[in-house]
Amino acid sequence: MAAQPVEINLDIRPRKRYEIIDISSMVREEVGDVFADSRKSVFCSHHTTAGYLEQGACARLGYSQKQLDPFIRTIQKIFPHDAGYSHDQMELRDELSESEKEVEPINADSHLTFISAGLKNCVTYINKPDQPVYLIELDGVYKEHRRSRRTTVMAYNHEAIVRRDRLAIPVTSGHMIDALNLRDPRYGLYEQLEDWLESHGVEKGRIDIRLSPEERHVGLTVNEYETLLMRNDLPEVLRDPLRYMMQRGKKLLRNPASIPGRTRDYATYDLIHLYNELMDTVPVGRSIIDRILSVLSHPASRILRLKRHISLLVSSSQDTGDSRIVQGTYQSPILVQHNPADQGVRYLDITLRSFE
Repeated sequence: MAAQPVEINLDIRPRKRYEIIDISSMVREEVGDVFADSRKSVFCSHHTTAGYLEQGACARLGYSQKQLDPFIRTIQKIFPHDAGYSHDQMELRDELSESEKEVEPINADSHLTFISAGLKNCVTYINKPDQPVYLIELDGVYKEHRRSRRTTVMAYNHEAIVRRDRLAIPVTSGHMIDALNLRDPRYGLYEQLEDWLESHGVEKGRIDIRLSPEERHVGLTVNEYETLLMRNDLPEVLRDPLRYMMQRGKKLLRNPASIPGRTRDYATYDLIHLYNELMDTVPVGRSIIDRILSVLSHPASRILRLKRHISLLVSSSQDTGDSRIVQGTYQSPILVQHNPADQGVRYLDITLRSFE
């Protein structure tokens, strides 16, 4: 077995907007079967509209593209492309120059699908012979332009816990549904993590961030913290995702109260059709499908239960950037709550692991 972790950085050019890419096959083709000499591997996407499902979810889907594809497409039906999202209204994106607005993708649906499907920036798999590991690409092509994607793979045998701690995150917002950018220096999270990495001398490893067991009505994800996306689109989806299933024109999308009863009947029919389609094509059991579709009746409380922890890859390699925390330009850990925190504080349990 390999004594030291093996790190591979892959650059990918997707061929389609939505694509399922077998990263493990690409690794084997590029550098050989490093998985055979390692017990586990971390797969880390540097992007906010391309990510991985956890190994348990892929196992329930049989590690099969034929079963994974209808699962992802079902989530995409909840979030139609170019359906009037605030994130996609370039005239509102003050942080972009006029030239940047010309090339900025219309991709709010991809961000929302990423979050709601439970995709993650960083996952750990137990290596098995010839097992596929899929990168789910949700926004690979825009206006015939193929985007450049990067993913880091780290294969290793041994890990040791070098630090465990609990951090308090102040949450003072009065909004019922809110999203907090944990990369913001005001919270001190990244400064603390960098201090731990330095003091413990971790060159390669993983940071696991988990909501404390007593935390309720809250979830974690890693995505782009763009104000319109996180303060407008995501809260609206959590309050009323049925609105996003109905492509009835921008007027109706902006004003759900104006949707006539007959159109609501159509939406109900669509929901029943969606349920039956899932039961026929996705072999994960009725209880899991019920939980997915319960988003449409009690969205926030259901969808956020699916994601109570995130991971960040650690590497001292110059190929992954100046920081030891491996992350893309637009990636931020985000805490999403749909009820105010008790005492105005949320607690995170942090575990730092070293692979050497």
